[in-house]
Amino acid sequence: MLKPITKAEKEFFIFIFSTIVNRMTPLDNPVWYALNGIDSHFNEGNTVASYFPADVSPFAGLPDWREAMQKTLYDQLPADRSYSAMVAEPIQFSTFWETRFSTTLHQMLYNTRIPAAACNAVCRPLNPSHIPAMLTLTAITKPGPFLKRTFEFGNYYGVFEEEKLVAMAGERLHLTDYTEISAVCTDPDHTGKGYAAFLVSFLADQMLKKGKKPFLHVKHDNQRAINMYQRLGFLHRSDMYFTVFKRR
Repeated sequence: MLKPITKAEKEFFIFIFSTIVNRMTPLDNPVWYALNGIDSHFNEGNTVASYFPADVSPFAGLPDWREAMQKTLYDQLPADRSYSAMVAEPIQFSTFWETRFSTTLHQMLYNTRIPAAACNAVCRPLNPSHIPAMLTLTAITKPGPFLKRTFEFGNYYGVFEEEKLVAMAGERLHLTDYTEISAVCTDPDHTGKGYAAFLVSFLADQMLKKGKKPFLHVKHDNQRAINMYQRLGFLHRSDMYFTVFKRR
């Protein structure tokens, strides 16, 4: 008589099946691949339904977003918070979710090294003592969710004027061959000085030295940022569909 499979075995078989049938590359589904790879130490879910701690990132991921897989995620996620999905194919959210916001992002991939224009900036590595200033800056500029432990993604750098943090950027999702540049922002009183371009160029060089190819995400209608990234050698790779959702 065959023994019933355990829950862990069932999850493993679902994971293997989804990986075989799922044709999305890591860049098409970076959240799930990061949570089941280099960033797996953050994963509070499992190898199928994966998600970051609430104070690190709102992202949750699946190998694919078919309804059956969404139910697996629904059963796994705590009900007291909102989550974000980001994939290269539109998601048909099941009725047991409440969707709160959606937009299209441009995923841009580093193609050619084009150094940033010269500026007077000197970037400094940021450490935990800078987290309050980082939270203040991101609250003003809104580059995307930046929470109390987002800093733990690592390698954040900032530009200071009179010891005030006025611009910053760092890393977020880490894939086998790619690293995401994120939280690129400049205090509104200090824009136009080339700080953001300087930081992005600096981070891209650091990643290339480690054998990683930089990529990033930007809202489809943020033409000023898109133009800057293009000047730095990034090209549009794919549209990405971003949605904020929670359990009903």
